[in-house]
Amino acid sequence: MDATLFRSLVTVESAPGNLENAGPTMPAKAVPRTYPAVPQRPVSIELDRIQRFATSPPTSGLTTPAEERSDLEMSGTATPSEPADGIEAMQSMWDPYMNRFRLLSVCLLNFLNGMNDSAAGALIPYIEKDYDIGYAIVSLIFVGNAIGFITAALFLDSLREHLGRAKSLALAELLMVGGYIPVVCSAPFPVIVVAYFFIGLGMSVTIAMGNVFCGSLHNGTTMLGAMHGSYGIGGIVGPLIATAIVTIGHASWARYYLITLGLAVINCGFAAYVFWGYEKDMSRQALISQPSLDRVSSPRARLAGMFTAFSSRVVLLGALFIFAYQGAEVSISGWVISFLINTRKGDPSSVGYVTSGFWAGITIGRFVLAAPAHRIGEKVFVYGLVIGATIFEILVWWVPNVIGDAISVAIVGLLLGPVYPCAAAVFMRTMSRSEQITGLGVISAFGSSGGAAAPFTTGILAQAVGTFVLHPVAIALFAVMLICWYGLPSDRKRNE
Repeated sequence: MDATLFRSLVTVESAPGNLENAGPTMPAKAVPRTYPAVPQRPVSIELDRIQRFATSPPTSGLTTPAEERSDLEMSGTATPSEPADGIEAMQSMWDPYMNRFRLLSVCLLNFLNGMNDSAAGALIPYIEKDYDIGYAIVSLIFVGNAIGFITAALFLDSLREHLGRAKSLALAELLMVGGYIPVVCSAPFPVIVVAYFFIGLGMSVTIAMGNVFCGSLHNGTTMLGAMHGSYGIGGIVGPLIATAIVTIGHASWARYYLITLGLAVINCGFAAYVFWGYEKDMSRQALISQPSLDRVSSPRARLAGMFTAFSSRVVLLGALFIFAYQGAEVSISGWVISFLINTRKGDPSSVGYVTSGFWAGITIGRFVLAAPAHRIGEKVFVYGLVIGATIFEILVWWVPNVIGDAISVAIVGLLLGPVYPCAAAVFMRTMSRSEQITGLGVISAFGSSGGAAAPFTTGILAQAVGTFVLHPVAIALFAVMLICWYGLPSDRKRNE
């Protein structure tokens, strides 16, 4: 082809002066590209890099290349600006070494609590006769106990901060010793009510701190089952001994409390010994992650912390749940004997042991059913337990047979047994580490006050309409438990 003809078809332009240093230019049009597996940003990664390369000035000499992040790194989540709760290897029953003895101590503390709570039902008819009072007046011992539980909630953090676990538990047992002394001496009934206040004060501290200790161990549901199973063993032994003292030994009902007084003294020394180095065994991360124990100093701050805990959905529903649970448990234990004597016309020397059957069911349930509950899932398991307990409580109400009623009462106890440890495990998982002492203290104190309010209400109603009222009260409390359990949030994901 002729050169003149070629130039007429093609226009030749001069090249840029420095073509080697010129980077690629931005295209007139760019087709957007999307990657389904990678989060998209408002700018195109490819074009942004090309433009950055084209506009960056040339450099001379040796330089360190800037760090380039891959697309996979850029697609990841940002690093949180604030750290989460401290990561800590969970303690177990065997590590550190003293934990096995601490668990034993917690079980002994709860064993005494069970003996204290269960014996009241078997002794109420004799207390009424000794002081010449009715159902309504004798129920005041439950009120004194409840006020002690509620009062303890105000001081749990302060006790833990200033005294530590060992001295706090020892002080709690000394308060119980101070409560048992006037009961053993058969003091006037108003003094007995005040004595139950100090007993409730000490029990609240031991239950709250025991729940936190067991719940923080590896396989906490099983550890809590052992702790509350010990409460059930005390519940079995208490009515047996109390009934034997007043029916076979023909002694005063107050002599029973000589046994609880001696156990409180033993527990005081043993708990102080095994928990003495507890704070040293805790990791530094655990101490840092519990600000509620270290920063609460003034009474106003402690009160504010308690009300803050009540603003938590878990704490509020948990307190109502335990209120209903403890109310049903102690109401059945406290008034089923009076129901069998007055409504079923049972023999007082025989039906006094029905309470032991109820607590035997609770104990077996806590030791045997706690592990399956952990495998199946506590949330689902509790629904079945409460519904089953409701069915058998209806049988106690409507089957006019003392033996059948005694068996049904024992099955109610069997089904109620694992409910408390399952609930405590769920509460622990849905609260942060910094909320546990205050939250569980509030749940334990205000929840356990149901163990006084419900029996007191049952006593007032029994005085007016009869002891059969126990069963509608218990069934209504079971319904409250189901409603509260349904309202609890899902387990909180934690990194401890």
